[in-house]
This record gives sequence, C-alpha cells and structure tokens, in this order.
Amino acid sequence: MEKGMKLKVRKELDGRQQSNIIKLKGSLISKGYTEIIHILDQDDEFHINSFDIETGTDNEVREFITAFIAREQLEDSIYIFK
Repeated sequence: MEKGMKLKVRKELDGRQQSNIIKLKGSLISKGYTEIIHILDQDDEFHINSFDIETGTDNEVREFITAFIAREQLEDSIYIFK
C-alpha cells in the first residue's frame, strides 16, 4: 500500500535554490522513495509537488527531506505539506 506526501515549493527562487530543489527531487527518485513527482499550481506563490511512497517509509522520507532542507538552507523555499 502506498501513502502520499506533498511538498509546498515557492515559485520565486534564485538559481541556487532551484538547483538544490531539483537535486532533492532527483534524490527522492534515485533513492527509490518514489518513481514520479507530480507538480501542480497552488496559487501565485507556490507549487505543490506530490508523490507516493510506500507505507512505513514516511518517517524515513520525512527525515531525509528535513535534513536536506536544513543542509541546503531551503527553509524559506520548500515545506513538507503532508
């Protein structure tokens, strides 16, 4: 069974932030946490990136994302939504 996770990503990003968010998404896929990430507009300020993960891995995925956000100083650019 799969469980969904969502990230809220700011639309206005500088080059470094864009590059790091692309690295995060690529890492989620390459580590096997998900196969595809869906991107939807939320409003003028944010996109919603959603993806499925296996039930039971949600804490591991959340910890990975949180550590990545902190390491790359993206706290104002991307948020775990669900």
